[in-house]
Amino acid sequence: MNDKLNKILQKQQKQVTDPDAKSYEEVLQLVGFIVSDEEYAIPMLNIQEIIKPIEYTRVPSVPDYVLGVFNLRGNVIPLIDLRKKFNLDSSKQGEETRYIVMKGENNIAGFVIDRLTEAIRIRQDRIDPAPQTLHADKGMIYGIGKREDSILTILRVEALLKRDF
Repeated sequence: MNDKLNKILQKQQKQVTDPDAKSYEEVLQLVGFIVSDEEYAIPMLNIQEIIKPIEYTRVPSVPDYVLGVFNLRGNVIPLIDLRKKFNLDSSKQGEETRYIVMKGENNIAGFVIDRLTEAIRIRQDRIDPAPQTLHADKGMIYGIGKREDSILTILRVEALLKRDF
């Protein structure tokens, strides 16, 4: 038992004394979801909540991917259709459709997704940077996570929340 505790303390001490040292054991906790036929994920810490679809109000003069705004406990929050934002065909909301309310440093918004998949833990060393060809896409992709049987596109929440309307 003491050995385990000493190892943990040594590891923490090393991280404190050498903050640039990236441990291969660093784990990113994500929430996975489906938009169209693709699986995406965002860091769990950026999720305020996940709700079933509720009524929203359309707003004039906004990009077509902004469906409108909705009231969440007294806060008016923009609602963004990720299918439209990613230039995919839109579809009717189904039984598994959810709104993910994401928060960043200064912004908050709801995003329509087709369905949730799972909570995902992925080691930092299993995440590759976004391919160069994708950087033109407003920096929305944080990286590509390699899993046993698939790859996962990890989105950059601050880029999703960036207001261009």
